[in-house]
Amino acid sequence: MSSFLTPGCLLLQQVGEASGERLDLVKQGILHPDLSKFLVIGALLFIIGVAGVLVRRNIIVIFMSIELIMNAANLNFIAFSRYLQDIGNINAVAGQVFTVFIIVVAAAEAAIGLGIVIALYRNKETIWVDEIDILKW
Repeated sequence: MSSFLTPGCLLLQQVGEASGERLDLVKQGILHPDLSKFLVIGALLFIIGVAGVLVRRNIIVIFMSIELIMNAANLNFIAFSRYLQDIGNINAVAGQVFTVFIIVVAAAEAAIGLGIVIALYRNKETIWVDEIDILKW
């Protein structure tokens, strides 16, 4: 077994020595992420949120998915705000201001949404969106 592992370890050691610069670049990328990494994470959060809204039938999960969508927008606003701050733009705080407004709207949406869910549960005894038909004639 050791005769099989020894050449593999030597190969990994040679590759590690040859790619020392690449390893330093990877470490630098992890310590100081650029704008694209934040945009990818924001896009993934947004996609998960949209999928949750479209696929799920539980109203609580739908509200949580809407919160994910808002947090994806917040992440993008903060990332662009930081990017504009790095390049020296004078309007670098605008993304942070929008994020505060979105957090306030999300808190209001959670409070009002929870009230609506409680009222619907008292009337219909369900939280499934398919079974809620109070607005129908």
